Amino acid sequence: MTPETHPSTGMDDPRLDPPPGCPAHGVGPGGLRRLYGPEAEDLSDLYEQLREEYGPVAPVLLHDDVPMWVVLGHTENLHMVRTPSQFCRDSRIWNPLLEGMVKPDHPLMPHIAWEPICSYAEGDEHLRLRGAVTGAMSTIDHRNIRRHINRYTQRLVNDFCEQGEADLVSQFAEHLPMAVMCEILGMPEEYNDRIVQATRDMLRGTETAIASHAYVMSALQRLTERRRTDPSDDFTSQLMAHPARLTDDEITKHLWVVLMAAYEATANLIANVLRMVLTEPGFRAQLKGGQMTVPEAVEQSLWNEPPFSTVFAYYAKQDTELGGQRIRKGDGLLFGIAPGNIDPRVRPDLSANMQGNRSHLAFGGGPHECPGQDIARGIADTGVDALLMRLPDVQLDCEEDELTWRQSIASRHLVELPVRFAPKPQQDVLARPSHAPVPPPRPAWHVSSTPPEPVQSRTVPQSEPVAAAPAPVPQSEPVAAAPAPVPQSQPVAAAPAPAPQPEPAHRLGAWQRFVRWWRGY
Repeated sequence: MTPETHPSTGMDDPRLDPPPGCPAHGVGPGGLRRLYGPEAEDLSDLYEQLREEYGPVAPVLLHDDVPMWVVLGHTENLHMVRTPSQFCRDSRIWNPLLEGMVKPDHPLMPHIAWEPICSYAEGDEHLRLRGAVTGAMSTIDHRNIRRHINRYTQRLVNDFCEQGEADLVSQFAEHLPMAVMCEILGMPEEYNDRIVQATRDMLRGTETAIASHAYVMSALQRLTERRRTDPSDDFTSQLMAHPARLTDDEITKHLWVVLMAAYEATANLIANVLRMVLTEPGFRAQLKGGQMTVPEAVEQSLWNEPPFSTVFAYYAKQDTELGGQRIRKGDGLLFGIAPGNIDPRVRPDLSANMQGNRSHLAFGGGPHECPGQDIARGIADTGVDALLMRLPDVQLDCEEDELTWRQSIASRHLVELPVRFAPKPQQDVLARPSHAPVPPPRPAWHVSSTPPEPVQSRTVPQSEPVAAAPAPVPQSEPVAAAPAPVPQSQPVAAAPAPAPQPEPAHRLGAWQRFVRWWRGY
């Protein structure tokens, strides 16, 4: 990939490298910015510099100075993901990979390496694999899943509610999605601290990431083998029963894709929503005052802090143009979710409320749009709401500027969210809602056609509504059940009360009041 701004000089020309000690020493070959290393500690700021310099599509360098485009514009991102005739997700056509620039041990290889799964497939194969996943998704009972979300939320809160303090990232946000996803997939027995830690370790790309990946895959393989002989009504069984007839290997790999994507996205989403609630007074006031619901708070977070910053990657199937840049066949492009969401052309005022607007890029678009976005929203909506109901007085237990993030090209993960609150008792997470005592039904209001005793004798025209009078029983209290029914023609005896204020001696009827108004009195 050669950017249009440097048409006459190769990216490997040593004359382009600045001398040691120069402020631009971190710039790579061709004068391009790196998305890694010390100069990329604040990627959001770097994206804005690139937007100002290049516009909505900018040339950058990945690890080992591998060239790539990053798409910064909202419109350009949507065009790329919605135009499969020009862009695909098959890395096997990527020029740097074909030219040997991307080594097998490249740090981003797990994101780049092609797999026979729906996320990378095209055409009929994509329809077959994607159809199986979306078909299985459509069988999920969301009402039942919400009960599981509530139960797991109460269980997690029980672990720290009596202490009066907690870290809502490591003790809540990183656990709730895994517990719910294990339930959805059909392996609730696999949910424990180890699978959460293995998944986090794998996503961080540590030295033990390969071993962690093997542990997670072995759990999914056991699930596949078990459901092949003992089907149930879970997602895995529905995936097997789909007419696409996926092989065991295809099933295991798609279970891995669904688990990883849903887990990381939802863990980040929960943490980000809770951070917004705890650190932005106006935001929390809107939530408590009923001007904003938790689902609306989730959507606002998806705009401001999407779970994935970028997605690897799309590839040009032919020579084309995007955002004023000439894209060659085989060039790679990063789907820029975070920079696209703050494109000044669609969000000139970043402080503006985005209630009711779901046109963010958080879940992608086009043929590869996230099929499990409703599950992610459901876990975040229900989980955050249940947590705030249990801990209504929760407060941040540090200064806001002390919060830290673990940032990579793909995502920005909140490290911890320490909070404090008044200690609360544990709750029984196994009790079904129907086991709670049900209050007796409130008796129907007694409506009588007989008017109450008038203060002074007068005739009320049929067109005039009956004026309010001291009722035998206040309307704010139900009528107590009596041993025998009271006939409608007999008024209920009134309790002793202060004497009512006397009404005017001659209260005008409706017609008389209308005439006086008409004459201007």
